[in-house]
Formats: sequence, C-alpha cells, structure tokens
Amino acid sequence: MSSSGDAEAEAEAEYFSKDFEWEEVRADVESNPSFRYHLLPFQPSKSQAESDVRAWKRFHVRHSSGKFFKVPLSFFLNFFLVTFRELNSQLHSQERRYLLKEFPELVSSAPHTKLLEVGCGNGSTALPILRANKDVIVYACDCSDETLEKAKEILGAATIVAFSHRFHTFYCDVSTDGFPNWLVCNPCRDRVLQKPSMCLSDVKHDNGMHSTNPFKLEGCECCIGGVDFVTLIFTLSAIPLERMPRFIKECFDVLNPGGMVLFRDYGLYDMTMLRFEEDKRVGFREYMRLDGTRAYFFCLDTVRDLFVGSGFTELELDYCCVKSVNRQKGKCMRRIWVHGKFQKPVLN
Repeated sequence: MSSSGDAEAEAEAEYFSKDFEWEEVRADVESNPSFRYHLLPFQPSKSQAESDVRAWKRFHVRHSSGKFFKVPLSFFLNFFLVTFRELNSQLHSQERRYLLKEFPELVSSAPHTKLLEVGCGNGSTALPILRANKDVIVYACDCSDETLEKAKEILGAATIVAFSHRFHTFYCDVSTDGFPNWLVCNPCRDRVLQKPSMCLSDVKHDNGMHSTNPFKLEGCECCIGGVDFVTLIFTLSAIPLERMPRFIKECFDVLNPGGMVLFRDYGLYDMTMLRFEEDKRVGFREYMRLDGTRAYFFCLDTVRDLFVGSGFTELELDYCCVKSVNRQKGKCMRRIWVHGKFQKPVLN
C-alpha cells in the first residue's frame, strides 16, 4: 500500500475506534480544580445576543479562500495551473468519507432518495455522499450565501457524473425562519404526516423563498414531498440552546415517516471545550469563539431529550471517543463527539 493509502487507512481507523471510555474523561475533568468553571451554572446576559447568522457569515467570508475546507490557499491561487485530475485528488482527500461508514444508510438507500443537509458549509459532507450514491438527491442549505457559492464551486470541480441535477443549494436560517414550504407544503404534509404542524409556515415571515418550489419534480408542482434523510453534522452546536427544540422540530416536520436524522456533533468534555477560558462562556456548556460563532457541547441525555421530545425514536446514541495524536508536538488529544440516529415513526 502506498504511503498516501496508509495515511488514508489510518485516518479512517481513527474515526471508528473507541480509544477510551467517556466516563474516564468525566472523572478526570470533574476532579480537576482548573476545570471547575466549566461545571458551574450560568445565567446568560442579554448583551450576548449578537446574531449567530452574522457571525457565521463573517466566518465564511474570512475563510472564502477555502481554508475552512482544509485545502491550502495556494491550491486555489494555482487553480488553473493544476490538472483536473490533480484537483479532484486533493478535494477527494478532504471529504468526510468516514460518514459513509458511520451512516451506511447514505450508501444503501433506494433510488431517488432525498437528503437534506443542514449547515452544509463548503461541501465536505455532500461530496462523499454524492460520490458513493449515484441515486441520492441532496438539498443543502446554509445561513451564508458565500459558503453556498463555495460549496457549488468545490463540487463543480469534482468528477461526479451528472451531479448538477442531484445537488441543490438554498439559503436558510433554520433556527429563526424554519425550512421553506417547497420542501413539504401544508397540504402534502397533512396527507402524509402523522400530525399537522404549525411550525413550517404559520409562525414565520415569508422572505420570498417559502411559497414556490425552485426544484420541481415531475408530477409535483407544490413541493418536493418531504425528504428521507436529514444530516446534522456539527450543525446543532452552532445555534443557541434555547433555539434547538424548534430547530429539531423543523427537521421532524420535513421528514417523511420512517425518515431519519443522522447526527454528529461535539461531545461533553471534548478537548476543544476544555480549551475555552472562563470569559468565553455564554451559557451552560456553551461558548463563544473569538469570531462570534458558538459552540455547544452535548451530553447524551441532552441530545436524547431534544430529539425524543420532538417526536423522534432513538435508534443509536453514543459517544465517539478518539485519541488524536499530534506527532509534531508529541501530544495526544482526547476528542469526544456524539453519534446519533433518530427516526420519525412510521405511520400505522
């Protein structure tokens, strides 16, 4: 096997091994006086109400060169100097391919499966899904127009056969406006879903995108008829805790019965949480980065309460505990993520 192949196999292995038990980290953190402030109750102040959307827009503008996608700036500066094959190879190496093993449903789904990716960023989740499943249709949304353009640029450079009709982007701030009606309109939802909901259209202002279907399917003019999967990959942690219940209810409402949410996000006591200083706290287990973006760190009970409370059935929920080694600095870092699958009940 080549050295690049060895590195790829090692990187994939890191995502699937459980190198330590979460309880071990919990005992270490809760017994360490220097981490005590992470455990204290917190009362947020009203002065911390800056728009999360504005913060994420600034973030993506600053990283529009592609660094957020972990591709060097020089790669983009020399875009037209490399061959198409070399370009595709570099992009392929940065994909979140581990998700295909974590969530095999993404590969084995039926033809014409519809997937909604919430908080798509620059395309690192959509790209491996589109590569692996030639039948899936991906609808990807983000609260930043800039990053949506970058996602289309990156996926447009990849060698995906006829991807353009299977990858559709749209602007959406789900936590405040909800999903557009063209994903599933009220009449279609009332015919198919268990409980009619007021969440999708009746409690939000229309911004011009909620009344029409820009991605019309044959035989359906009003909407796309709901989706089969929703991916939340490091998305939920970026919004304030108080908005999360509505956010998840929106996901529930656009899913078809039997559809699933595939969830991965930061876990409680992850090393990135412990690095936050006390003045960066904006809530209990909630922190503000220097650029104004938020990060919440989940325990299993919080995730379970959020999803089950919105009507989902829990299929899988666990900590993913991985030792990440920085060979250059000789440091071993304990990373903790939460992995989950939640299903919308099937109609009787």
